[in-house]
Amino acid sequence: MTIKGRGVQSIEVGGRILTALAAEGHPMMLRDLAQKSDLTPAQAHAYLLSFRRLGLVEQDDAGRYRIGPFALNLGIVRMYSFDPLKIATQHLSQLSEETGMMAMIVVLGTRGPTVIYVEEGASQLHVNVRAGTHYSMMGTASGRVFAAYLPQKMVRDYVDSELKEGPSQFMVGAPTSIRQIEASNENVRATGFATTEGVPVPGIHAVSAPVFDHTGQIQLVITLIGPAGRLTTATDGPYVTATLAFCARISSSLGYDPNAERPGTPGASTGPGRQRRQARTAQRPTTA
Repeated sequence: MTIKGRGVQSIEVGGRILTALAAEGHPMMLRDLAQKSDLTPAQAHAYLLSFRRLGLVEQDDAGRYRIGPFALNLGIVRMYSFDPLKIATQHLSQLSEETGMMAMIVVLGTRGPTVIYVEEGASQLHVNVRAGTHYSMMGTASGRVFAAYLPQKMVRDYVDSELKEGPSQFMVGAPTSIRQIEASNENVRATGFATTEGVPVPGIHAVSAPVFDHTGQIQLVITLIGPAGRLTTATDGPYVTATLAFCARISSSLGYDPNAERPGTPGASTGPGRQRRQARTAQRPTTA
């Protein structure tokens, strides 16, 4: 993001030190930190002295520097002041306008993936998509994204419930076998998104991708839907790319680091396809 206007150069130079410390992720010696910040050791030391006084940086007994308690407090305030639903809702219109497609926010409800917000696109769809629409965990793109990044015991419970209920007018997407989860999850985690083509609604395509918080936990899914003749699902196509880029921006604003290792979190340690490397997702309701 480019911010126009005159700033304070010394603050921006000092910011390079904090950026280097945050990127490295562990305590650093002065010479290494200075090199990473493109400063001389003497220059870096002067900034570090001020940062130590402010609590932005601290020094251990071995002389190594690391992020200090005040910086941690700032990070915590940042994380708790950003609500994922609020951020996604505020910006979803941009994705819809950029792609010309219908865009929606899907969260995990008591009965499974549930639409809570919809932005109409320029492409007119003869479908009824509204807040409260319930999606199948495995029969829709949105559901498959949740299935890839939720605890698998939880996913199995949702799928078992769908299978017990069977096809329903209150749920979009037919329930599928629990055995299909593993293959789907592997693909979604490798690419960072899921798609559907003409299923469950003929002539409608969908692209879905996850939004993560600072802990690497999936918070919601962003989904684009559109007519098959316009919305393509190619991996490097404009709609997949736009959805992934949007989700990467929202995740980043929530403090998500796609490169962080998170053992024990399904798929999160791989950074959902590294969010595609930071983005190089009375008529019948449609798929999502």
